[in-house]
Amino acid sequence: MNRKFLQDRGITRRELLQAGVGAGAFAALGGLPGASVFNRATDALAAVDDKKILVVFELSGGNDGLNTVVPYADDAYYNHRPTIAIPRDEVLEIDDHFGFNPGVRGFERLYKDGNMAIVHGCGYENPSFSHFTSMAYWHTAAPNSGEEYGWVGRLADAIKPEGGSNYMVNIDATQSLAVRSRNHVPVVFDDPNKFAREGFFQQQELFQHVAKADDSNPSRRFLIDIAQGALDASALVREAWANYNTPIDYGVAPVDMNKIAALIAADMPTRLYYTSFRNNAFDTHVHQGNLHQRLLTYAADAARAFIDDMERIGRADDVVVLMFSEFGRRVPENTSLGTDHGAANNMFVVGKNVKGGHYGEVPSLTELDPGDNLHFTTDFRRVYATMIEGWLGVPDASTVLHGDFEPFDLFA
Repeated sequence: MNRKFLQDRGITRRELLQAGVGAGAFAALGGLPGASVFNRATDALAAVDDKKILVVFELSGGNDGLNTVVPYADDAYYNHRPTIAIPRDEVLEIDDHFGFNPGVRGFERLYKDGNMAIVHGCGYENPSFSHFTSMAYWHTAAPNSGEEYGWVGRLADAIKPEGGSNYMVNIDATQSLAVRSRNHVPVVFDDPNKFAREGFFQQQELFQHVAKADDSNPSRRFLIDIAQGALDASALVREAWANYNTPIDYGVAPVDMNKIAALIAADMPTRLYYTSFRNNAFDTHVHQGNLHQRLLTYAADAARAFIDDMERIGRADDVVVLMFSEFGRRVPENTSLGTDHGAANNMFVVGKNVKGGHYGEVPSLTELDPGDNLHFTTDFRRVYATMIEGWLGVPDASTVLHGDFEPFDLFA
């Protein structure tokens, strides 16, 4: 469901933008000349499959893509990395050019089952090498713009502009910019067992009470609705986690993927989940080898187990996982046997309905930029557009991404 979906219903992109669909303008359109456009666009959105779920998994710190998806057949890779390159005989080969790091057998299985897409060369123009700045660009899908809201938050606004409870869940110690929304308040928690308002024991009974208010005060009504929503969400999360039991092995560090599985198993109405590998873990400047392999093992095992768990509960057809990092690493190794901040990187999409394989142009290892970085060949927002249009079926990703980015044909 994409631009063709709109065209088949006689809706042009220009009409959609003029009507303000996806920008929180639904309520204002009823008596305007564009109301018929609004109604057709609303019907189009109503046809979106409301069971489909997108999970975004952030590998914070700048994952080394070259030592994750290893171009073992390219001599330039070994020339640039005489010490930290993955030896040919250790690579988990997936074709005659690429193989996985030996730590990512979870990825290997997903790929060989046809359930993993690798998108090469993802990045943006004039890349920032700052963790904070580059991650903000990826969170907002708006490099060098100062965008206020996150792309996942804007996506929630596009699908459900009237807002709603528990539509987005962000599992982390603090809320990500990616889920900041105009119309939705995301559910944010870390430990589901402790998901409640903090305070002394003697205060807890008071915290469970939300005073009712006269609707004549909209500001107070809004705050009370937020408070009640938080109480309801925390109770749902704690109950879902308490009732969750799975035989699936998520590995040493499930990196929150099991918590997401628990909420999906409990039929939370959430469509958009966001979590991350914490604390810039993939910032591997020094003695990268063993540490990086271990981190990849945790991530790959958790992703593979999550897909298996979705199969177990009968939701495998409804869920896709998108994985990314804020930048890749510089191509040559450094003197500390690690890699420094780079530019273009891989993105990964996994799920039962994914058409597995390679997507995007593979960047050259011999034609680097002046800083010895890969040139980006795929604007990362093309992958976001693929999730928005191709997976979730939102009619036009440009209303979310503030620009046209051609989706990949990535889903069965």
